[in-house]
Amino acid sequence: MRAWQFTEVGAPLTLREIPEAEPKEDEIVVEVKAAGLCHSDIGYLDGTLTPLLPFSPITLGHEIAGVVAATGSGATRFSVGDKVVVPAAIEGPGTSSNGGFQHRVPVRESLVVPLPDGIPWDQAAAATDAGMTSYRAVTTQGRVREGMKVGITGLGGLGSLGAQVARGLGAEVYVAETNEAVHDFARELGAAGVDTSIKAFADKGLDVVVDFAGFGVTTSEAVETVRRGGRVVQVGLGVAEGTVNLQALTLNEIELVGSQAGTPEECAEVLRLIAEGKVASRITRIDFDEIGDGIGRLERGEVVGRLVALY
Repeated sequence: MRAWQFTEVGAPLTLREIPEAEPKEDEIVVEVKAAGLCHSDIGYLDGTLTPLLPFSPITLGHEIAGVVAATGSGATRFSVGDKVVVPAAIEGPGTSSNGGFQHRVPVRESLVVPLPDGIPWDQAAAATDAGMTSYRAVTTQGRVREGMKVGITGLGGLGSLGAQVARGLGAEVYVAETNEAVHDFARELGAAGVDTSIKAFADKGLDVVVDFAGFGVTTSEAVETVRRGGRVVQVGLGVAEGTVNLQALTLNEIELVGSQAGTPEECAEVLRLIAEGKVASRITRIDFDEIGDGIGRLERGEVVGRLVALY
């Protein structure tokens, strides 16, 4: 079986032949139908997130949607033929074990969520990470509700979904995105304002700013922009470390909280929103053989929305 694997820091994702795994007692094997590509995969390759990987070579791919192909002796929740997704998790495939950039992947059954009928494979894959992560950042950590003014920094795959979730909750959304080519897309999503920096909205009294970029300066700008007593949610990890204006943070009593991934329940909620037509990822589709090239496209900033490989 072929698999796209991380081998060492600085080396490109490599297509290699690996043996096909059988499920352990508490596992199911998912025949992958779609797998999303994520900026976290770049972080594994360039050293930023590599310490999270327990071994190498390891197959990447933590956004997985597919069909149950086999079950372990102790796995009872799913049957062969069931449609499922695997919510992205540090303890899950693509980080702690071989992931979805291969055609069949073993997964602990406890990590798997049923896929409702009517959701395309590409949207399902994107929901497992971008959808779940953005939903948690806006609702659970951001505590966004109707009538709030919300800033979204970074309108990539996560940010665009975060903007949709915030709009769906009845918030007024302002978008900061350095790539002006996607500003029209932000307006299509209903953004009340779009600029290259969140500081352009300092006069709007933003209740919450969700930073999906995480390039240090974006976090600092969010702290300096959100209203007194407001909340900044940090999601993006464009760099490993950043600085913030401690005077603004302290004197304005700003809450700065992190947000990472989500729960199976939050993933299921995103799938419900997709099924109802309330949320959708902007997706570019590629083939399995194009995954290596796709990682390069992500790294060069050539992708708007999410990149998903269909098998």
